[in-house]
Amino acid sequence: MNAKSFLLIPILCFSLILSPTPNKKTPFKIVGYYSLNAALASGQKEVPFKKLTHLNLWFLNPDSAGNFTGDLSGLIPFVKAAHRKNVKVLFSIGGGSKQNQYHHLLQDDKRPALIDSLVSEVLRYGLDGVDVDLEGSNIDENYEKFVVELAAVLKAHNKLITAAIAIYYKDQLTDKALAQYDFVNVMSYDRTGPWRPEKPGPHSLYQHAVEDLEYFSEIRKIPPGRMTLGVPFYGYGYGPEITSPAISMNFREIVTSFPGAELVDEWKMPDGKIIYYNGIPTMKQKVSLAREKASGIMIWQIQGDAEGDKSLLKVINKEGRKKK
Repeated sequence: MNAKSFLLIPILCFSLILSPTPNKKTPFKIVGYYSLNAALASGQKEVPFKKLTHLNLWFLNPDSAGNFTGDLSGLIPFVKAAHRKNVKVLFSIGGGSKQNQYHHLLQDDKRPALIDSLVSEVLRYGLDGVDVDLEGSNIDENYEKFVVELAAVLKAHNKLITAAIAIYYKDQLTDKALAQYDFVNVMSYDRTGPWRPEKPGPHSLYQHAVEDLEYFSEIRKIPPGRMTLGVPFYGYGYGPEITSPAISMNFREIVTSFPGAELVDEWKMPDGKIIYYNGIPTMKQKVSLAREKASGIMIWQIQGDAEGDKSLLKVINKEGRKKK
């Protein structure tokens, strides 16, 4: 080693100190959707905060004039309880049901007021941000403008903006809109359902999850650190005839009614219906996939979980937070 090499050592060490840690792993997110009404009813005692990183309260939607008129002061102790466990709480807007008011509220003359009102609700009750769960026809020509402007205001207040997205809305979601989100929750479920009784069968296969993450990662270029994999805590049942009405049951109802059902993904019921859902083995597979191809799991919804050793959230927590 020559004298010049000795002079380089302090410079090299200093640069290493300043440089960010290479390939730093994003902490595994566990995002749970939880009823806003339950949270208002002092529901924090029922929430397993220790097993979550984020909680999305469904749904906060404005009236046709763009106003949020409900008294949400009951949320204050709920949010404080979550924060004591280092859980971030977001308002989720929209939902799977049609919210036709958004079509005119997202127009240029109404959009700024809606954003101001929504962010005011976040700040008033101490939440950590907004989850945009606008779906179907609610993802219209003004969606991108809304997301861009909402993101700017939220980030100015150091708040989060996330979204629930799905491959079946892929052509409605612009790259610019997707780029605004801190992370997106990929809804990898509801490939079929009671609204399609002519196509009974699994609605949330492991292969669906593979395809969904592959699309948003490889085609839409969303990095794994900005995605979670959405999983269902419910199932749909069909039959025994094609004309028989389809049903839905949450995971707790399924495993309580049918001992052993937690170990498989479908169950033939006494009346001949077959119900399709995600059991423990498939949930473990999906968590493993999420660890490799995303940065967490999103759950619709945590109130559908079972208890004890049959709890899917317990499985997600254990598998997701394993050290590699």
